[in-house]
Amino acid sequence: MPEHDPVRDAARYRVGRDRKPDETEPERPPGRMEDRHLWVDVVIDQAIARGEFDDLPLAGKPIPGIGAQHDPDWWLKALIEREQISGVLPEAIQLRKDDAVLQERLDRLHGEADVRAAVEEFNARIVSARRQLLGGPPVVTPLRDVELEVRQWHVRRQPPPAPPVEPARPQRRWRRRPSP
Repeated sequence: MPEHDPVRDAARYRVGRDRKPDETEPERPPGRMEDRHLWVDVVIDQAIARGEFDDLPLAGKPIPGIGAQHDPDWWLKALIEREQISGVLPEAIQLRKDDAVLQERLDRLHGEADVRAAVEEFNARIVSARRQLLGGPPVVTPLRDVELEVRQWHVRRQPPPAPPVEPARPQRRWRRRPSP
């Protein structure tokens, strides 16, 4: 690698040649800041020689997200997706999502008391969210009727009715025709 950049040296020469006599600025000695790019290139070349860039997960593939519009919260969305973080939504939106899956959640419970407690806890969260003064989206999730949910839970737990059995058809006897 060359120690001096010819383009930079030529530019310095022109600046020095065109400088007015009263512009006497002390010449800065070449230091680490000017040669930093050389050091970085050497370190990268050494890492390549050691094979540290082999077997990278995206080797030969485009970098995800390049070309899409810039999103200032890209790192936060990537973290949420990678770590599968949930429950960070505003309470009104989280209640809507929980309302959509409440029936499946209740179906996984084993006792009537557990179902009542789960519906009462859900209703308490709705009431608490409606009382909040912090702002955010409005809470439009309706309260659930505890008794109605318990009755529906019982109905869903009933085994499905057996399909009706068709009466057996009488077997037809096939006769052979007499051969001519």
